[in-house]
Amino acid sequence: MLLLLSAIALAAPVPADSILNNTDRSWQLQPVAEIGFLAPLSHIYQSGNGGSEFDYITEGGQDNLFLVTRWSLDLQLKERNTVTFLYQPLNIRTAQVAQRDLAFDEVVFTDGTPIELRYGFDFYRASYTRDVLADPDKELGFGASLQIRNAAIEFVSTDGTQRSTTRDIGPVPVLKVKGRFDSDAGSWWGFEADGFYAPIKYLNGGTTDVVGAIADISLRGGLSLNNGIDPFLNLRYLGGGAEGTTDNPEPGTDGFTRNWLHFTTLTIGFMVR
Repeated sequence: MLLLLSAIALAAPVPADSILNNTDRSWQLQPVAEIGFLAPLSHIYQSGNGGSEFDYITEGGQDNLFLVTRWSLDLQLKERNTVTFLYQPLNIRTAQVAQRDLAFDEVVFTDGTPIELRYGFDFYRASYTRDVLADPDKELGFGASLQIRNAAIEFVSTDGTQRSTTRDIGPVPVLKVKGRFDSDAGSWWGFEADGFYAPIKYLNGGTTDVVGAIADISLRGGLSLNNGIDPFLNLRYLGGGAEGTTDNPEPGTDGFTRNWLHFTTLTIGFMVR
């Protein structure tokens, strides 16, 4: 398939104007869409100081592949500046029978209880990067992002009599670097990394000892076709989490949460330049 796309790319030169942008404008829009699968590598969760250390993969049905999509829009401005808006939905639903007594805050699911699980962790991200290379066929951008997490973690007995739910919305500052390198043959490769690690209390002025981390790292390769359309294959690592006690716990909880995950995704995508 890649050989066929390469032949098409070489047979027809890419025009100056794409189906979306033209070279006379001082700004360009570049939408990007991806679809593929997500594979959990490791995922540990605990809710409450006395809660169970729960392994989502061995105990929660995440030993499988899950559909994943990713949507973003780049606004490229003069002088090699880029503003990016990203939406990453992440909603994993599984069903499992408790293999032991499981405690999440004050809710206890006894051994043998059928449980429906939802791990929802959508996030929205706005980024700014500055390309430090003058070569139009090469890009190396550095910048920062602001990410909004939208978490919803649920454990519900199949009969509906027991439920443990955790919801959280919050901003997270992130550092960003990305690159793209085009070849004369009509192919290209690129990378992108957003990362953050810090005790949260030093960033938000709180007094509790909470540690958080994010790592969103990808490597992609693609082709430059006619009309500014670039198909690509993308391998991504998505990891991070948080551990600590919140200042304002919900009723029925002591505010402690431990949530660390390591996921990988493989997607195909299309970019319009």
